[in-house]
Amino acid sequence: MNDIVTLTMNPALDITTVTGRVIPTDKMRCGAPRRDPGGGGINVARVLNMLGERATAVFPSGGHSGRALEDLVATEGVPSRTVTIRGSTRESFTVNEEQTTLQYRFVLPGPRLTPREVDSCLHLLSTTAADARFVVASGSLPPGVPVDFYQIVADIVSDLGARLFLDTSGPPLRALRRGVYLLKPSIRELRECVGRELQTIDDQVTAARDLIASGVCEVVVLSLGAAGAVHVTAKEAEHCPSVAVPVVSGVGAGDSMVAGTLFGLARGWELRDSVRFGIAAGAAMLGTPGTALCCRADIDRYYAQLTDHAPVGGRDR
Repeated sequence: MNDIVTLTMNPALDITTVTGRVIPTDKMRCGAPRRDPGGGGINVARVLNMLGERATAVFPSGGHSGRALEDLVATEGVPSRTVTIRGSTRESFTVNEEQTTLQYRFVLPGPRLTPREVDSCLHLLSTTAADARFVVASGSLPPGVPVDFYQIVADIVSDLGARLFLDTSGPPLRALRRGVYLLKPSIRELRECVGRELQTIDDQVTAARDLIASGVCEVVVLSLGAAGAVHVTAKEAEHCPSVAVPVVSGVGAGDSMVAGTLFGLARGWELRDSVRFGIAAGAAMLGTPGTALCCRADIDRYYAQLTDHAPVGGRDR
């Protein structure tokens, strides 16, 4: 049984390195590269499996980089099912600058998928998630994928009787009309979606409730970065601050937040506790290089700081 299934349409082989200073035209000698599996849904599945909640990752894969990505996913023990595509899986490149501690992230668009490849991904999702309770769709869409793709996914997941967690932005977010259980935008993504500045918490709650009232979703978990998150339903809204942590890399923090929130809900926790666990997971990810997995002990420690009580992650559902 695949209780949790994640979908990543634009996966990446994430490469991270370090150099003294990023300078135009000069050759910049870099440190040894670190390679990690990347892409929203894949990162969510990795964190969930690390937490002890089995999740199966579904994604298209092609070329040498795709095979390398599949090997890395398998090495971490994450179950996966893939659609073989003609194009090569993209690579993403992150450079940490030693002199300034600035981080430079170079994100490629991904291979163009054919209509048949897109349909194969949808079919594989349907069969893999046939008995799932939760489906996570996360990340950008590569060329060739229609802008309303996530609405198609939402309709499939609804027909399967599962709950959809969605983390996307731009036109795919604006194309949504129905069927999402939990939507996790950043403050920037929500601003772009509603076309307003959203300078106060009240403004943010109102914008989230507009999405809920229109039937797009049931829950909005709005990521505020270092300021924490706001979770909103039709009846309640609450802001939870984050915890101050040393930042090594911001890559994958949002995905880790989604994974932590889903972990709590999958184990029957209240929404507020689940969101706090998600914030703790996102904070823990900030302390890791590249998209290296965060540590469960760090998540539990940060969660305890946010809730003033010990983690309940080990209890049965």
